[in-house]
Amino acid sequence: MQISDKISPFDIAPDDRALAIRDALRNAIVDRRLAPGTKLSESEVGTLFEASRTVVRASLQMLAFEGLVKTERNRGAFVSNPTPDEARQVFASRRLLEPGIVLAAVERITSADLERFRRHLEEETRYMNQRGPVARRAEIKASGDFHLMLAEVSGNAILQRFMDELVARSSLVIALYGNTGVSRCGHNEHADILEALEARDAARASAIMLHHIDHIEADLDLRVRDGLALKDALDI
Repeated sequence: MQISDKISPFDIAPDDRALAIRDALRNAIVDRRLAPGTKLSESEVGTLFEASRTVVRASLQMLAFEGLVKTERNRGAFVSNPTPDEARQVFASRRLLEPGIVLAAVERITSADLERFRRHLEEETRYMNQRGPVARRAEIKASGDFHLMLAEVSGNAILQRFMDELVARSSLVIALYGNTGVSRCGHNEHADILEALEARDAARASAIMLHHIDHIEADLDLRVRDGLALKDALDI
């Protein structure tokens, strides 16, 4: 398991260490460096971060509460592997929340916020024009960050926490079910949303957001398939 986030094991309180390990694992999951179904061994994670099993277990419990990790009796913890129904529920939840976030953002967005969004769109464009898995992961993260920035501008801390979880779960779903292997969080649609926000056109911004979420989900292949026999799957 390769996790780039470095944590000093010294002079950190146990609760803070658990949070730091949680954040490192969470980033690796959201960035798709840890694939759905990956086993998160307490002993291996503890060795990597020079932390006790108690601290590691606390960090895994936090991730399980967010839905990013599932624990199984006598088997341990694994990166969540969402079912098609769970994937649909993620996007159904986003359809309920994000139009409201946009409506609130229209009322609160400032010139400084608009400039920050423009710089972010430039960053997205830069990643889109690059090739390779590192750039692809960066593009997916930047796409999710756009939605988190909107939640921040809305001024509702509760909605912001909900969106943080939903965007993280969306990244898992895209990793597992995305047809293209890259985020379909359309860059042009982000620009259209920003344009509507700048014009204080709440109805248009909300409508674009709903279309945008439909666009993301449309790239997913959520069909349930029957598994093949081992011989057929290996084509021997």
